[in-house]
Amino acid sequence: MLHLTDVETGKQIFSSKNEFRISALKFHPTDSNIFVCGGFSPEVKAWDIRTCKVTRVYKAAVQQTLDILFLTEGKEFLTSTDAVSRDSADRTIIAWDFQSAAKISNQIFHERYTCPSLALHPRESVFVAQTNGNYMALFSSQRPYRINKKKRYEGHKVEGFAVCCEFSPDGTLLVTGSSDGKVFFYNYHTARIIRTLSAHKEACVSAKFHPVLPSLLATCDWTGEIKIWQ
Repeated sequence: MLHLTDVETGKQIFSSKNEFRISALKFHPTDSNIFVCGGFSPEVKAWDIRTCKVTRVYKAAVQQTLDILFLTEGKEFLTSTDAVSRDSADRTIIAWDFQSAAKISNQIFHERYTCPSLALHPRESVFVAQTNGNYMALFSSQRPYRINKKKRYEGHKVEGFAVCCEFSPDGTLLVTGSSDGKVFFYNYHTARIIRTLSAHKEACVSAKFHPVLPSLLATCDWTGEIKIWQ
């Protein structure tokens, strides 16, 4: 099911039955009436909340969409998928044209690891992909989305968990959870670990900076425990 709720009133604006279980959903960065969702299906769908209808369908030869990332201005977006068989490592990350629903590229990441999360740099034309190889890979966010082979952010552990990563609001830090319960802070420019926090007993699956107060960080673990850090 899809449920859209008004935050101020708490009222449900619309509910809709979807054909597949949804595991990733992102609003369009410049048009707040549009969101894109994917999950346990080869399809990713764009919905318009004014009409409560699907406006576009993006189809790929995959079984599941793990994450969705809009690039600058929302003309293009990326999906990470579960496709890592011997002949399909070229579909691990797919770039799409938002308007036409055409695939721009599926020759982005050739390592045989799934990427449970993607994060866009706030100021530079790059994005990172969290990988199940226990490292984060850096890519250009402009065509042809080349990987930066000189930089790799490693030291944390993913080990099959859907571990999220994020840049700090000023873009100088890259933060990620870790399957051992720690939070790792990397220097974006040097890829070195600046510090770690022993945040949780279970796998830490998300770490997010506060959008206005960058000294505040929220973390959560696999069991649902949430902590706020100064």
